[in-house]
Amino acid sequence: QAQLVESGGGLVQAGGSLRLSCVVSGKILSINRIRWYRQSPEKQRELVATRDNSGFTDYAESVKGRFTISRENGVVYLQMNSLNADDTGLYICNVRNGWTDYYGQGTHVTVYS
Repeated sequence: QAQLVESGGGLVQAGGSLRLSCVVSGKILSINRIRWYRQSPEKQRELVATRDNSGFTDYAESVKGRFTISRENGVVYLQMNSLNADDTGLYICNVRNGWTDYYGQGTHVTVYS
């Protein structure tokens, strides 16, 4: 069983940056894939960024060139630059161990202009 705890969200002015972190702990042998999702009352859960062990990364069209997903040891990161109001939402971290997916509770991001 793994536990994921996100942090780094908050209130930021449009054009600003935030770095989200997701600490992974517990019994997890290996991480095959990492992802960040975004959810808001107006939209369904959206896949924002993904990275697998081969180094392959992919991003939602709306964040390409602005967001970067990475992982260092047991922490998953999402660097977010040039934020705009559409980036507002609850950001949820996901890791896959084998065929099992684990999710955190999320961290809120609010972008104001």
